Amino acid sequence: MSEKTITLTLNVWRQKSNREPGRLETYQARNISTDMSFLEMLDVVNEQLILDGGEPIAFDHDCREGICGTCGAVINGRAHGPEKGTTLCQLHMRHFKDGDVLVVEPFRARAFKLIKDLMVDRSALDRIIQAGGYVSVNTGGAPDANTIPIAQETAEKAMDAAECIGCGACVAACPNASAMLFTSAKVSQLSLLPQGRPEARQRVNAMVAAMDESGFGNCSNERECEAECPKGISIENIARLNREFIKAGVK
Repeated sequence: MSEKTITLTLNVWRQKSNREPGRLETYQARNISTDMSFLEMLDVVNEQLILDGGEPIAFDHDCREGICGTCGAVINGRAHGPEKGTTLCQLHMRHFKDGDVLVVEPFRARAFKLIKDLMVDRSALDRIIQAGGYVSVNTGGAPDANTIPIAQETAEKAMDAAECIGCGACVAACPNASAMLFTSAKVSQLSLLPQGRPEARQRVNAMVAAMDESGFGNCSNERECEAECPKGISIENIARLNREFIKAGVK
């Protein structure tokens, strides 16, 4: 059976740095196997650009297995593309049709400074984690964790929140460029477990302060973040973050 291939027209955002103006440039992606991922398709386009003496398209990638959260771009207005629960590296070309026109842009947010082309600086998310997304109190060794009974439902909620890979799609999808879904997932995974309770007040205050200082917008319950999150993080975590923040203020 012959391999199915398609040809696409790509309108890709090209920008050398955040100090220079950017523009959309048009490229033809020819004879693209439908078994390829979106990033593999970009690799093919870049190989041709290099052969033609052009400059390759800069984009983020690392594991290419939907784990690291490094990849990210907006495809026809959708963060990570049209498929639900899928990172850009997991998006396969079989989801597109021959002759499709795709507009490929970087994540847009004031807190995400553009580096080059489709690459943005998402270190603002790292600063939120550094502010309090950890446990520093003595919790004993690994066997000690099994001596604390935790309800299965609670453990599952904590694990669901811990699935967040910090890709920034929630920020790119939000009309306010809010990082509330990301921050709430990191707060939730620790606040739900007894090991995270001793530092709960300091954690939520520090992480919300870091989020605000980085220039992210406010949440207005649009739910685009939940819809575009490749790991299906629920906005229930935002409600939990708000409760934790209020409790920290009362205490």
